[in-house]
Amino acid sequence: MFTMNKMIKPVSLLAIPFLLFLSSCGDEKKSQNQAGNQVLDYKTLSISPRKVVLETNYPATIEGEQDVEIRPKVDGFIERIYIDEGATVKKGQILFAINAPQYTQEVNTGQAAINIAEANVKAAQMDVDKIRPLVEKNIISKYELESAEYNLQSKKAQLSQAKATLSNASTNLSYTRITSPVNGVVGSLPFKIGSLVNSTTTLTTVSNISRVYAYFSVNEKQLLELTISSKNSIQDQLSSLPPVSLLLANNSLFDQQGKIEATGGAINSATGSIRVRATFPNPNKTVRSGSSGVVVIPLTIDDAIVIPQKVTYEIQGKRFVYLVNSDSTVSSHPISVMDNHEGNFYVVTEGLKKGDKIAMEGLSTLRDGTLIKPKEVSNIDSVYQGLNQK
Repeated sequence: MFTMNKMIKPVSLLAIPFLLFLSSCGDEKKSQNQAGNQVLDYKTLSISPRKVVLETNYPATIEGEQDVEIRPKVDGFIERIYIDEGATVKKGQILFAINAPQYTQEVNTGQAAINIAEANVKAAQMDVDKIRPLVEKNIISKYELESAEYNLQSKKAQLSQAKATLSNASTNLSYTRITSPVNGVVGSLPFKIGSLVNSTTTLTTVSNISRVYAYFSVNEKQLLELTISSKNSIQDQLSSLPPVSLLLANNSLFDQQGKIEATGGAINSATGSIRVRATFPNPNKTVRSGSSGVVVIPLTIDDAIVIPQKVTYEIQGKRFVYLVNSDSTVSSHPISVMDNHEGNFYVVTEGLKKGDKIAMEGLSTLRDGTLIKPKEVSNIDSVYQGLNQK
């Protein structure tokens, strides 16, 4: 018996540390469970529609109201250039002189032909005047008078032909002085004095930029977003859009607002886009033909569901929010948003309605069914700070 008791005591002493270890593990696990069941505060946002103005940017190419290529109508050498590149010219102002002496010679020849024809007409008229009294006195026959009158008509016809020839020669001569057909600004001058030019040569371009056209393209989806109403034609709806702005190449805002006035007749099947034209007044000739810019179109939505981008997350190309349920649990909820957005905000087209409540923070810690303690945002204006609202 003595031997057995001595063997039991060491075993009991060894079991005590093991039991203490099991007890400590149990306490730690219990503590972890209690922490895991703790309900945390999360900021939430109640959805309330608001009036917003979205701005969508479209790269544009700019053209003058008139871009007229200046070409000579006759062949010859440039004799004189009266303007410089970038000069402002008026309609009818002379731009170039073409050296074409053959047209001066044709005018001189035509004038000489007229002088001869006029002399012939006067001589024929004298014959008629001389013969008529002799016929009246029956001294000579009427045949002589008729012959003289026919000769007078022939000489008059020759005079008319000579005048027409002179007019044609004068017109050709006038073509050696090239004038501006419109008010505008002169483009580049690729040809200098002495250059041989003809009717296929473009001497320069005169652009009327008192108004400028900004051409840009929108795809089919963007066109439908711009033309929300289906009661009127697309042309009428685009024309009724509010004034648009123009960002210049240096990212400065043009000081004149424009208006969308025209669109292409059909959507390009190859690109899926349609060409649109916005017209801007350009009183100071600030914008030049051939430059580039960005047309900014505002789109006003009266009852828009707007949420900050940071309250959403994306999985496989789809966007989600965490919707707060009536029992204070959250669930992942898909939404659809407009392509054009305002700053750091999305306009929701599907998935949310007035009165819905969504989680605003800690999205990475939330899962479907997570119980939270909703804490409504007190200062709603701070949430939408920077949003273009009306």
